[in-house]
Amino acid sequence: MENLSDALKKLKITATDSTTDSLEGCLDCLLQALAQNNTETSEKIQKSGILQVFANLLTPQSSCTAKIANVIAEVAKNEFMRNSCVDAGLIPPLVQLLNCKDQEVLLQTGRALGNICYDSHTLQSQLINMGVIPTLVKLLGIHCQNAALTEMCLVAFGNLAELESSKEQFAYTNIAEEIVKLFKKQIEHDKKEMIFEVLAPLAENDIIKLQLVEAGLVECLLEIVQKTVDSDKEDDIAELKTASDLMVLLLLGDESMQKLFEGGKGSVFQRVLSWIPSNNHQLQLAGALAIANFARNDGNCIHMVDNGIVQKLMDLLDRHVEDGNVTVQHAALSALRNLAIPVVNKAKMLSAGVAEAVLKFLRSEMPPVQFKLLGTLRMLIDAQAEAAEQLGKNVKLVERLVEWCEAKDHAGVMGESNRLLSALIRHSKSKEVIRTIVQSGGIKHLTTMATSEHVIMQNEALVALALIAALELVTAEKDLENAKLVQILHRLLSDERSAPEIKYNSMVLICALMGSETLHKEVQSLAFLDVVSKLRSHENKTVAQQASLTEQRLAVES
Repeated sequence: MENLSDALKKLKITATDSTTDSLEGCLDCLLQALAQNNTETSEKIQKSGILQVFANLLTPQSSCTAKIANVIAEVAKNEFMRNSCVDAGLIPPLVQLLNCKDQEVLLQTGRALGNICYDSHTLQSQLINMGVIPTLVKLLGIHCQNAALTEMCLVAFGNLAELESSKEQFAYTNIAEEIVKLFKKQIEHDKKEMIFEVLAPLAENDIIKLQLVEAGLVECLLEIVQKTVDSDKEDDIAELKTASDLMVLLLLGDESMQKLFEGGKGSVFQRVLSWIPSNNHQLQLAGALAIANFARNDGNCIHMVDNGIVQKLMDLLDRHVEDGNVTVQHAALSALRNLAIPVVNKAKMLSAGVAEAVLKFLRSEMPPVQFKLLGTLRMLIDAQAEAAEQLGKNVKLVERLVEWCEAKDHAGVMGESNRLLSALIRHSKSKEVIRTIVQSGGIKHLTTMATSEHVIMQNEALVALALIAALELVTAEKDLENAKLVQILHRLLSDERSAPEIKYNSMVLICALMGSETLHKEVQSLAFLDVVSKLRSHENKTVAQQASLTEQRLAVES
């Protein structure tokens, strides 16, 4: 390695007198040494202090610039060299060189910056702040015929796009147009995959989603799906998954989704519909997720239900009841849940047999499926008394809900089970439903729900408990006592942080409980009168009025 030592010494000397031939010879020697033993050579370069000299030599005018950038790119492959490159002040001159016209300089500069900043969000953020994104996008457009430069830009985009701060800058460039143009030219799987790796993080931004849709990406994705759907090649299967997943991601943006829906007449929407009856699980999944995304506003939901989407989704679920694909089950249930949100859809979906189709998954042990099943049923019975009564009298369903109310490892399932129990009572107002829930052990869960950290859940529980007390107090009396409901209500009324509607419904419930001798005694023993009297001056008039009524009731009963 004597030649290397000589070259490093010469470099320091020639750097000051700028003898180009001599300088090039020394750089060639370094590159050769790096090719033979990168780590050892990099250590010698680090000790020599030559990196600081490079900072001054990185100019567009010098014919040696590409080789210097190449040396930097090579040494920066070593993690231990990256800080040395930063400390030597190499980043600013390298960033300046991205404005150069020489393609070899651009390529080596891009490599050098990429290697220095590899795996460092701090340094990548620094590059973003120095404005490299618009520069690189411009380079991609100018040099799209240069495969090496194009690849360098894509690698850079892939790294930078992971940072949230980059998305805004990308959105103000024509990245979508350039990358879709590039994508259309690709034939090789590897090249497409590289572009996909850039598109996925970029498409997380709603502005870029719309830009990609307008640039024609969706048509490219649909073409890939069509070409790969019947293939059993590993590359094609991977490409199909990536293309369909990206399609679903584009639909997460409100504007991009609405543009593709086109009032339900869009060719993209129609194509997605055809995925649902497909025999390909990946397409079934993407189709159901796409429908769930299209079903994010009432207008779209109403149109889709009126045009037969519900039957397609129920047919899909039917194919996955026994040992089915969990992700497809989850996606189809998500779509049905969203479609059930508009009031006008509920009765139509119930008469189509959605509740029965969903109940087939009651045996599922998969929390994501359980969660969506519960949410779908809750949406369906909202203000639908007959359906709520029918489901509320279903002992198997109620027993399963009570079981899931104890699923402490799955907060979402536990919360949704409680909410559905409450909803069955609130929307049916049925004595038989209440008896079924009491006999299945549901009272303790509704009482616990009244102490939830979510006001909406507290409220739903209190209203359900008030209906229980008003309609079936004798049946529920013992369970209400065991659940320590009266003590919980005392706490809710005494707590200044309780929302006005919580205080109001707690007082309504107290009045309803007075019909039970046992619970009446408990109310008296806890001096509720004092707590309620204070609420007569509450700033909320409805709370204050209910406090007066409750106070009168308590005084009469005492």
